[in-house]
Amino acid sequence: MANLLDTAASAGSFKTLIQAIAATEVTDMLNSSGFFTILAPTDDAFASLPAGTLDALLRDLPTLKRIVMYHILSGDVRSDDLAEIDEAPTEEGSVVAVERSQGVIKINQAQVIQLDLLADNGVIHAIDQVLIPGILEDNLKP
Repeated sequence: MANLLDTAASAGSFKTLIQAIAATEVTDMLNSSGFFTILAPTDDAFASLPAGTLDALLRDLPTLKRIVMYHILSGDVRSDDLAEIDEAPTEEGSVVAVERSQGVIKINQAQVIQLDLLADNGVIHAIDQVLIPGILEDNLKP
C-alpha cells in the first residue's frame, strides 16, 4: 500500500486538495508514520466554492492551512468507526459533526461519497463539499 498522499494522488480526484496540502506544508505530517484520516473534498467540491474563493485561499496560506487541517482527523477512522461516533476532533482544533441517515454519512453538511480508501498511514474518505471551520465561515462569504 502507499501512504495517504500517494493514495490520494492515485485516486485522481483530489488534485486541488493535494495542491492545498503542499502549499500549506502539511505534507510532512501526512507522510509521517502517524495515522491520520483525511476527509477529502473532491476536485468538484473545490470547484463548487464561490468564484475566486480558492484563489483567495491560495494567497492566504494561514487560513488555507486551518481549512486543510480541519479535514484531517488524528488516527485511522474507518467507515465502521464513523457509524459509531457523532463527532470527531480535527487537527485544526475544532470538531466536525458526524451524522448517519438512511445509509448516508455526512460530515457537517458534506456527504461522504467514497469510504475507506486505505493507505499505509491512515484512510481517506471522499466528501462532496469543502469543510470550513465555523470561526472562518463569515470571512469566506463573497
